[in-house]
Amino acid sequence: MIYYITGGERSGKSSYAQNLAMSFTNNPKYIATSRVWDGDHKKRIDRHIADRDERWTSIEEEKEVANFVNPKDVVVIDCVTLWLTNFFIDTKNDIDKALELAKIEFNKLLDIDATIIIISNEIGMGVHAQTEIGRHFTQLQGWMNQHIAKNSDKATMMVSGIPLTLK
Repeated sequence: MIYYITGGERSGKSSYAQNLAMSFTNNPKYIATSRVWDGDHKKRIDRHIADRDERWTSIEEEKEVANFVNPKDVVVIDCVTLWLTNFFIDTKNDIDKALELAKIEFNKLLDIDATIIIISNEIGMGVHAQTEIGRHFTQLQGWMNQHIAKNSDKATMMVSGIPLTLK
């Protein structure tokens, strides 16, 4: 079962996902996809880690998330935006190649009998990106979000801490 949770920044996605995971098991996994970009980002990562207690198994994996999902696991993957950033940068901002690689990795999750809760961002709903690279990344994110939503069993959008059922 794949649960897709999307929304804007600070909309309550992570809290909602963690509570959902805990409703299924007392020992979920948390796969963090972020690279540490700077001091502020490290503080954000530390805050997310502090939100989880000893019942969680935390894994840091930048791209190959399917390698850490086993049958019957309950897993939160946080988040698609940072995960895609890794593909985008590693392909030298090649949208097509990054999308292809991300879809291949995501599609591996479809074959695993697990409960997967995947968090993303709706970055295309905000201010229009000022740079060409920003606009390209917004396109990449939008296309990947569509792919995940299409292949998920349930989709939820968070708005101001309130979950809205999409699917």
